[in-house]
Amino acid sequence: MRARITGTGSYSPSNVLTNADLERMVATSDEWIRERTGIRERHIAGAGEACSDLAVQAGKRALAAAGIAPTDLDMILLATCTGDYPLPATACLVQHQLGATKAAACDLSAACCGFVYALSVADAYVKTGMRHVLVIGSEVMSAITDWTDRNTCILFGDGAGAAVISASDGERGILSTHLRSDGNLCELIAVPGGGSRTPPSEKVIAERMQFIKMKGNETFKVAVRTLEEIARETLEANHLRVEDLDLYVPHQANMRILKAVVDRLGLPLEKVMLNLDRYGNTSAASIPIALDEAVRAGRIKDGSLVMLGAFGAGLTWASSLIRW
Repeated sequence: MRARITGTGSYSPSNVLTNADLERMVATSDEWIRERTGIRERHIAGAGEACSDLAVQAGKRALAAAGIAPTDLDMILLATCTGDYPLPATACLVQHQLGATKAAACDLSAACCGFVYALSVADAYVKTGMRHVLVIGSEVMSAITDWTDRNTCILFGDGAGAAVISASDGERGILSTHLRSDGNLCELIAVPGGGSRTPPSEKVIAERMQFIKMKGNETFKVAVRTLEEIARETLEANHLRVEDLDLYVPHQANMRILKAVVDRLGLPLEKVMLNLDRYGNTSAASIPIALDEAVRAGRIKDGSLVMLGAFGAGLTWASSLIRW
């Protein structure tokens, strides 16, 4: 028995924030942003539009693509670091809104690696008896973005992507997942205020600690190294070569990181799914949005060998190899 992706879906808010818009907000320029990140625009949630709202839309589209009803779901796993509330789990709100009355639901927090981490959990549950698991990556990164910090506000966007993971006979499906972390590097990407370590306070707000902080140069070096290493590890575990890949779907963080990784792997850009320019970094939603676009554009077909690769706060990094 294998766990197979039987349907994908995605959703992005209608509000679009362009680089030109950012020029009017902070000291930056369209050219500077594009040269350093590859991003032209990003989608931003509207007033009252929360993580669960985006997740529900992506989930509905994935269920429709898979041809199953919400009541067929055994579990909903929501990867996010920007949930509606500290508690309850945002996945429970999604479960209710979808009408998935028979499904267990919980959140999984692994930042930009969240979707791949959740995919590995879904894979394990399907192999132990579940029929259908809905995996969603949904983020409202604009809620934790400091719009006065030109080094970070140019990077992030909002959105959601989803995949239905179903039990299937045969050789197609998730071949393997590989997960790693290094908490020693936790300060490279972090929101330092608002949790139990530093609870909400006037000091937290005054020092803008409720927003994401990044050490870009250090993060770049670790991201390139770990993404290459885990991609090679994944291929080796399955006795395959880089040349065997039909499509690489990486976390859409920064074009310079992605180009450095694929150059090291010797993978041509034609085999890489890129949509960073239109979405920015949507954290856990990044890979499932890109995956859904690749499926709907016909870049992934039955039998395609697809690798997912992610890197994010924690630090965490992860990969998954899938025979479609």
